Amino acid sequence: MKKAAIFGTAALTASLVLAACGSDGEDEATGSEGSSDNAGSEFNLLEDGQFTWASSGLYKPFNYEEGGELKGFDVEIGYAIAEKLGLEPNPITTPWETILQGLTTNRFDAIIGSMAITNERAEQVDFSDPYYYSGGIVFVAEDNNEISSPEDLEGKKIGVVAQSTYDEAAQEYTDAGNIQYYNSDVVALNDLAIPGRLDAVITADVVGYEAIAAGLEIKEVGEPLWIEQAAIAVNKDNPELLAAINEALAEIVEDGTYDEISTNLFDRNLLDVDIEGIEILE
Repeated sequence: MKKAAIFGTAALTASLVLAACGSDGEDEATGSEGSSDNAGSEFNLLEDGQFTWASSGLYKPFNYEEGGELKGFDVEIGYAIAEKLGLEPNPITTPWETILQGLTTNRFDAIIGSMAITNERAEQVDFSDPYYYSGGIVFVAEDNNEISSPEDLEGKKIGVVAQSTYDEAAQEYTDAGNIQYYNSDVVALNDLAIPGRLDAVITADVVGYEAIAAGLEIKEVGEPLWIEQAAIAVNKDNPELLAAINEALAEIVEDGTYDEISTNLFDRNLLDVDIEGIEILE
């Protein structure tokens, strides 16, 4: 059984970068004792001492607002990385449709928002090592027996989030006029339960499974269309931050923090994925 590799050689590079960041590297990079006034100054951050990352805040269970607080897997991973970097965590939300533009115009330091690595996106930003894997899957209403495979989507109304990888997939299966755009995958999935609203939704497996667990009467159709590698995006002119993030990711995997976060939320480790025979999205 083929498993997805967790991290490459970037962690070694990151450790060398962090070692060269100053004489008090342990205090600054790990958040141990010492002043944090200048923490992260070598990373060209929006605010010294603060790690500001963005997500849509509409992608439950990965990032969502509840009781005025941002929660979810992405958010907890962001907090864990900020702690390893010795920085104050500052998660914010921004529309998904313009999130890449927000990063490249320096409105925040990184995107930790379940963004999949693609060749097109990699032309604009740099990506960390993957911090989880998920499959793109078609979901339909529980009583829908007309759609049993992706091939049955031709001419059907499909709900997706605009500017997502699922948007691109929908365009392969149906006409543009049959694609309904949403700001939230969860809202799209809920619309499957409204007769005549949608025929199908393409989204991440975990998002659909969480909706089913919450009582939504939907079901998956077929095998995953592909496996996505979700990663943290940073600006191309900030290699020091990218290296430090990769080091922090490797550390939270090694010390068990990652497994604890993932298992608490999903009862499994999202980096432990069988990819045998499934396309890796590029």
